[in-house]
Amino acid sequence: MSLFMFRRLVLMTAFGLAVSAAGISSVRAQEIEKNLVIKNHVFEPAELKVPTNQKIKLIVHNQDNSAEEFESKSLKREKVIAAGAKATIVIGPLKPGKYEFFGEFNPATAKGVVIAE
Repeated sequence: MSLFMFRRLVLMTAFGLAVSAAGISSVRAQEIEKNLVIKNHVFEPAELKVPTNQKIKLIVHNQDNSAEEFESKSLKREKVIAAGAKATIVIGPLKPGKYEFFGEFNPATAKGVVIAE
């Protein structure tokens, strides 16, 4: 391989890595965070509106004195959150619609819905 070809290969590789890194940064910039609190065995807010076709990072803070499990069959997510702890649950990208979730340990009171629009 000639020196010219080697330099060209190195430059093309560096350019490709730079383009890939820029693409990753722009995807992360589009990720949206939403906060959800569990207090007195109730999700607050009980209704979360989110945009469609984007990843959403749910930050769930359990302010109760006991653990709770965030569960959603339609979102295909479940996560046990210890008392006083926070957990991150990534959902989406979502199509337009309603996605119910509930607290597995307190299903009568811990209910909510994500509305993608």
